[in-house]
Amino acid sequence: MSEQGAKPQRIVIAGAGAIGCFCGGLWAAAGHPVALLGRVRVLAPISHQGMDLTDYAGLETHVTPQQLYCSEDPVVLAGADLVIVAVKSSGTAAMGQLIAQHAPPTAPVLSFQNAMTNVVLLRQMLPGRDVRAAMVPFNVIPANLRDDAGHSTQPGFHRASSGDIVIEAGPGHWHRRISVPGLAVVESPDIEGVQWGKLLINLNNALNALSGIPLAAQLKSLAWRRVMADQMAEALRVLQAAGIDPVSTTPLPAWMTPHILRLPDWAFSRVAAKMLTIDPTARSSMAQDLMLGRVTEVEALQGEIQRLGKAHGVETPICDVVILLIRQAEMKQAGLPKMEPGQI
Repeated sequence: MSEQGAKPQRIVIAGAGAIGCFCGGLWAAAGHPVALLGRVRVLAPISHQGMDLTDYAGLETHVTPQQLYCSEDPVVLAGADLVIVAVKSSGTAAMGQLIAQHAPPTAPVLSFQNAMTNVVLLRQMLPGRDVRAAMVPFNVIPANLRDDAGHSTQPGFHRASSGDIVIEAGPGHWHRRISVPGLAVVESPDIEGVQWGKLLINLNNALNALSGIPLAAQLKSLAWRRVMADQMAEALRVLQAAGIDPVSTTPLPAWMTPHILRLPDWAFSRVAAKMLTIDPTARSSMAQDLMLGRVTEVEALQGEIQRLGKAHGVETPICDVVILLIRQAEMKQAGLPKMEPGQI
C-alpha cells in the first residue's frame, strides 16, 4: 500500500494499453483495487492468466487475475476513487464522454497522456471536476511470452526506461496515495512546464520510428543524435518565441540538451549516462504503432510545435518533414521505414 495504514484507493484505468496495464498492475500488486477498462484483445488474456511486470532494473512482479478487474463496460467507472486516462489522443473525447456519464464527480481524473491538449479537452468536458495533467517519463512495451506456435502464453509488460511519474499539484495528496513499490509519483506546481519538457524529449518518438533501430542504438549514433539535437533546437526556438519555459525531465537544463547530443561518442557516454538508462531492445511508442499498422500521435507532438511555430512566426522545417515522413509510413502500412539520418 502507498502510505502505511492508508485506505486502498479504487483506481480505474480508462484505456488500458501498455502504460495503463503496467501502472495498474503495480497498484494492484500493492493492494489497491484496480479495474482495467479497455479492449478485449488486451484484457482477455490478462483476465484469465494475470500478467508479468518487468523492467530494465530487474523488477519482476506477477499480478494474478484475482488482483485485477478487467472490463469493456464503462460502468466500471462508477466505482472509481481515481480515474487514470491512458488512451491515445484520438480517443480522449470519447473517453471524456464516458467519464462524464459514469464516473463519480468526486473522483479526480489524471491524464497520463502525451501532448498538451488532452487535459484541456478533458477539463472542457468535465467542468467542476478535479482534472489534472500528468507526465509519465518511462517507456513501456508489451512483453508477452509465446509458445512455439506463436500463441501468447503469458501477458506481460516491460518498463524499458527510467523516471518518476509527475502529477499536477492539487488537493488530496494523491501522489502519496498512489506511490507504491516500483512506481514513484511526485507532484509539481508547474505541470505545464514539465509537459513541455517531456514533449521536447518525445519529439524523438518519430525519429526513432523512422530509424527502425532501438532507442539505445539510436542514442549511440552521433549522426542520429545530431538530427535529434537539430529537431530539439528547432522546438526550443518555437517555445522561446511563445514565452514558454520547459522544465527538463533530465538533470540538465532543456536548452543544454541539444549541445549534449552533439558531443562525440566518448564524451556523450560520460555526460549523458542517465539518458542511456534504457533497455537495449526498447523502441518508441510511435515505432510500436507503425509496426502494428496504427495511426501515430505525431500530430500531438511535432504537430504541436508546428502549430505553435506558425502562431509565432517561427519556421519548423524539421518537424514539417518528420510529420510528412511519418504520414507516408502510416499510409504504406509496411512497418518501420528504416531510414538513415541523412534522409531526414
